Amino acid sequence: MSKKLYVGNLPWSATEDDLRAAFEAYGEVISINLIEDRETGRPRGFGFVEMDDAGALEVIDNMDGKDFGGRNLKVNEAKPREERPRW
Repeated sequence: MSKKLYVGNLPWSATEDDLRAAFEAYGEVISINLIEDRETGRPRGFGFVEMDDAGALEVIDNMDGKDFGGRNLKVNEAKPREERPRW
């Protein structure tokens, strides 16, 4: 089984390789998805990392609130996206 983690407050300069290097210390990283602004293509400062269950729990315990590139990360289990009304 795997868990999807929300990773927030990322520095704008963070890359998938940076996250993979930091998170692989705790377990197998299955996928990384950094979110970009649809119109500008610029990073939005958050993303999602899918990991094995045990590694995900370790990352939450060890990385949440820790400095990463000068910013304190927010790491928790991702919640399903709520449907937003379309205008």
